[in-house]
Amino acid sequence: MRTTRLLAAAGLLGLSALLASGPAFAASGDDKKERTDAGTSFRTATEIEQGHKATASASSGDYLYWSFPADSGQRPTVRATVKLPESAASSGTKWRIDVYDGLRRRQSCMYGMQARAAAGESVELACTLRTVRAWSEPWANDPLPGTYYVRLTATGLRTADLGQPVTAEVEATSKDVGGSAAVDGTLGDPLVPGSKPSAAEPEDGWSSGWWTDRWVWTGIGGVLAALAGVGGYTLTRGNGRPPARPTGV
Repeated sequence: MRTTRLLAAAGLLGLSALLASGPAFAASGDDKKERTDAGTSFRTATEIEQGHKATASASSGDYLYWSFPADSGQRPTVRATVKLPESAASSGTKWRIDVYDGLRRRQSCMYGMQARAAAGESVELACTLRTVRAWSEPWANDPLPGTYYVRLTATGLRTADLGQPVTAEVEATSKDVGGSAAVDGTLGDPLVPGSKPSAAEPEDGWSSGWWTDRWVWTGIGGVLAALAGVGGYTLTRGNGRPPARPTGV
């Protein structure tokens, strides 16, 4: 049994080292100022970080663009709130948000109110994307690590509603799905368009999908298999011993 205890201790040490090798997800700094502007195209999209709100003052009819980074294993959710003047509160104008990946492919929303007509002094929108994958086939439209663009605009505007002052607030957050969405393969580089590296990237860098909690369960399975093997060998060896000879005969 001493061998079993030594093997168990070694397995636990190895598992601890495996856990320590995972990326440390740094908390977003609360001291960073919120962005108070928005771009008017993909090329001028305002870069924001996940977990930080961005606001912008604009006019109805404008196209507003923001960009944020999303890494593999994340399921991003974009929320937007548009505050309208009293004159446009009940105009029935429909507002919508669209999310595009680094290749400017529009990504579908799993759920969330992506478009909504104005029926008050504010309109709230939301779009939850599919889980970002570390790798995908070239013909697929799966979300991949890289830059994502958010476009906010009004559709079906009446001539009288054009140029009305509005205030928009946007925030992008993500849920870490983990190993349940992991795939075998990695993307060579994140989809970050432009000739120079974008400032919108995770604080700890792009993981490219190499770390998931599947490594943890693989390590635990290996330790349990080793313990089962040692235990089975010990029992088999004990049962195979010859019976003791009687004494005093």
